[in-house]
Amino acid sequence: MWKQLLSKIPRKSSKSDASSGSLRGHGGGNGVPRGDGNQIQRTSSGNVLPSRATTVKRTASAIFPSSVVTSIEPLLTFKDVPAAEKQNLFLSKLSLCSVIFDFSDPNKNSEKEMKRQALVDLIDYVDSGTSKFTEPIISSSCKMFAANLFRAFPPNTRTSTSSGETEEEEPMFDPAWPHLQLVYDLLLKFIESSSFDAKIGKKYVDHSFIVKLLDLFDSEDPRERDCLKTILHRIYGKFMVHRPFIRKSVSNVFYRFVFETDKHNGIAELLEVFGSVISGFALPLKEEHKIFLTKALLPLHKPKTLGVYLQQLTYCVTQFVEKEPKLANVVIKGLLKYWPITSSQKEVMFLSELEEVLEATNMVDLQDCVVPLFQRISLCVTNLHFQVAERALFLWNNDHVVSLVSQNRQAIMPLIFPALERNIQCHWNQAVLNLTQNVKKMLSEMDPELFSACERRHEEDEEKREATEETRRMVWERLETIASFQSVTGNTPVLVRPTITPSITAVLS
Repeated sequence: MWKQLLSKIPRKSSKSDASSGSLRGHGGGNGVPRGDGNQIQRTSSGNVLPSRATTVKRTASAIFPSSVVTSIEPLLTFKDVPAAEKQNLFLSKLSLCSVIFDFSDPNKNSEKEMKRQALVDLIDYVDSGTSKFTEPIISSSCKMFAANLFRAFPPNTRTSTSSGETEEEEPMFDPAWPHLQLVYDLLLKFIESSSFDAKIGKKYVDHSFIVKLLDLFDSEDPRERDCLKTILHRIYGKFMVHRPFIRKSVSNVFYRFVFETDKHNGIAELLEVFGSVISGFALPLKEEHKIFLTKALLPLHKPKTLGVYLQQLTYCVTQFVEKEPKLANVVIKGLLKYWPITSSQKEVMFLSELEEVLEATNMVDLQDCVVPLFQRISLCVTNLHFQVAERALFLWNNDHVVSLVSQNRQAIMPLIFPALERNIQCHWNQAVLNLTQNVKKMLSEMDPELFSACERRHEEDEEKREATEETRRMVWERLETIASFQSVTGNTPVLVRPTITPSITAVLS
């Protein structure tokens, strides 16, 4: 009966009493099972301490004000204490939640349940928005978030037997997620709360906090990355003063991924956050934002794992083009620079992104790159991999692309026509042949006179090519005939008669 009464009222005690009992479980008060008399013997670093009293004293003195933490029982609920004590109870619960457990260890389940219940109480209290957060509460909360979330990930020892650009490995789930999820929920509600003053919070959600938060995006647990995505977006919206630093830090993450590690689990999530950030850029675009496009986003087309984040990357790139169409020239030149030569799968991805970029621009903004662009497209049209050729020919199913071709047909049709003819003569895939015939018919209807001129030009080029091939064949036959009359013994070199050398040289050149 005495224990039940104590669990219902705030318990004031001296420091010595608190050191011996402030973290004792009261099962009757909160439905939390009692421990084994030696509860929560871990610091935030996970080290086991020799006694329970030492644990409380070290946690209180190292992170939280000991006079506040030890003045109230952390397992009480907020509705069981008067309003004047709620903030002290909040700090006491934060102290309890700063203890870290090893979830690979099946022991200490009662202590883990205490921490889980304390996190749930904190979430409900923050969600209610009943009081304004003071600076000690903001400071202590950020320290609790750091103690639970900021950690080094184990090295990735898994090996992938496949080198596919779109294939993802099976996700690995963190065994500590039951607690981590509650900490992330609390952090999100804490940032979103109207009681949270950004002017005070920026001192604790500082550059160091943001960098460590970004490091967590490399987590192999997709649930954690999804939580981080939402939290980063809220921090970007809440702290205007930190926005340039966040953009710079994310750029550094991209740089390390592209040019150093070639391995990162959270690129898609970071790009998803920046898709909404880019859509909010004011016009005209700052030079800093254009540099972000050219130096950070476009090089992301280089890694072989492009397919994992292609959708988010394409959205970010097209957002830039829609805001400032002149950037289409920069984007297309970047795509041509990183165009895959040996990967047909990536080539199909590039063609898909290219179509979306072309839809967001007009021919005036493409004048500088129209020739190299359609030279690349013509090579794709004749690609022996049927998916690449098919995807390139599908560009003519897009009305906007057809309009762009029509506006600059004098430059484009002479580049595309030879590729179409080569397909009709040589390509093995029937679907590609059918699409080629359709595109050829479309070009002939677009400008019959220009089409006829391209046809005549192609016939002349073919005649010249055949004549050149015949001349080359005759030269090699002559060389073989001359060589057959020379007696070759040992290391005797073969000499060509001087009288015929000039003509052979001229033909070969």
